[in-house]
Amino acid sequence: MKQVSILLMLSLLIYGCGQKNGAPLVTEALQVEAASSFSTVGKEVSIFTTASNTDLRLSSTGTKEFSTAQQPLESEISIFVNPNKTFQTFLGIGGAISDASAEVFAKLPEEKQEEFLKAYYDPAEGIGYSLTRTSIHSCDFSSESFTYVTDDDKGLKSFNIDHDREYRIPMIKRAIDAAGGELLLYASPWSPPAFMKSNNDMLQGGKLLPEYYESWALYYAKFVKAYESEGMPIWGLTIQNEPMAVQRWESCIYTAEEERDFLKNHLGPTMEEEGLGDKKIVVWDHNRDLINNRANTIFDDPEAAKYAWGIGFHWYENWAGGDPMFDNIGSVNESYPTKNLLFTEGCNERFSAEKYQFWPNAERYGRSMINDFNKGTVGWTDWNILLDQNGGPNHVGNFCFAPVHADTDSGELIYTPSYYYIGHFSKFVRPNAKRVSTVSSRSHLLSTSFINEDGTMATVVMNQSDLEITYTLYVESETAEVKIPPHAMQTLIIQ
Repeated sequence: MKQVSILLMLSLLIYGCGQKNGAPLVTEALQVEAASSFSTVGKEVSIFTTASNTDLRLSSTGTKEFSTAQQPLESEISIFVNPNKTFQTFLGIGGAISDASAEVFAKLPEEKQEEFLKAYYDPAEGIGYSLTRTSIHSCDFSSESFTYVTDDDKGLKSFNIDHDREYRIPMIKRAIDAAGGELLLYASPWSPPAFMKSNNDMLQGGKLLPEYYESWALYYAKFVKAYESEGMPIWGLTIQNEPMAVQRWESCIYTAEEERDFLKNHLGPTMEEEGLGDKKIVVWDHNRDLINNRANTIFDDPEAAKYAWGIGFHWYENWAGGDPMFDNIGSVNESYPTKNLLFTEGCNERFSAEKYQFWPNAERYGRSMINDFNKGTVGWTDWNILLDQNGGPNHVGNFCFAPVHADTDSGELIYTPSYYYIGHFSKFVRPNAKRVSTVSSRSHLLSTSFINEDGTMATVVMNQSDLEITYTLYVESETAEVKIPPHAMQTLIIQ
């Protein structure tokens, strides 16, 4: 016992001193020591299920008791959880409060606004969102293009956020209140103002002109200070939304080298000079396909890497029907274990009201979240948390799905299966949880597990097959037999 205590003290000392840019260097000794306290003794499994072609939506579907484990049979389907092997610390799950979301929210009756906020942010009666993204001035999901300065104001003397005070800021403040007074909020720009760009247009790509590097870096700092003066703490920033995509909406192109140099020579130093060095800066903020090139270029440069908390990514790389590039995420995690992985955007595109209840949309969320977490991702951010019955508003007609839609004519809310699939994670896996080793013996089932700070363990299981499956949950030397319907998601809570 004395040896274990000494080991723990040494580990804590290493943990406390071994931080780099806010990312703790957790030792294996500390991981094992922290995880070894978990036990199934005297506990049972509570099951919550969402399933296609049923009325089950995050529904309690019974409990199971543990029994002593036997050698698994070759024919059985199993989920193996090893709570003695822990990995990343969980940051949170949430969605973006865009201008579009805020404008739709403002059109809802008061009682529906309250229902909506509770559904997303209340951890007991809703799904407990703890993370929020917003845009720095306009994006495609705004009713129009706008900035916070007048044209040609290089010195940013005209900077103000009055536009956001009408819809977006009031909604963010209510979301913070609904979440219990604390909500991690980060922001992303889609484009600098037109006068700062090579194409003199916020739309259609273009590049930031070198003579505006300092002005644009200061723009981020002014945004942070303006929002914080309104009582909305900003946790972090991404440098540029989708920096390799020329879009018909707000967009701006950075090569990996250009983003690296802007970070190390301008944005990073400016944030420190403005007293904002504690804000987390996230690079890339684009798809999984090219993420490794961006990580290699920025993180291998010590002067750039010191400003980067981590790297963000989206899921649109499989737009042509290919497989999501989950292994690329794992590779970044292996190569740069002190940097954090953050899913910053994903949604189902090509909106159609006839597909509100289209189950594959939900399964895309489940597949991505399980694989992303198992590859080391610390947080996961959906795109718009609310859109209208047309999949907007959107000033370039890029209409998409959200987990919840509002019919602004009737004032009704439409909850899609995606909302419930996300909820199987966000409701039961809470900030500061630790991911633990979890694998499935068959590809029909996908699974991941986290141990929360209160000692409960949440194992999420997704059945992507047409079959009802009986599987055995193995946790160390104990087992429980569980049945999952076809095309279903389950969260198993051990407490």
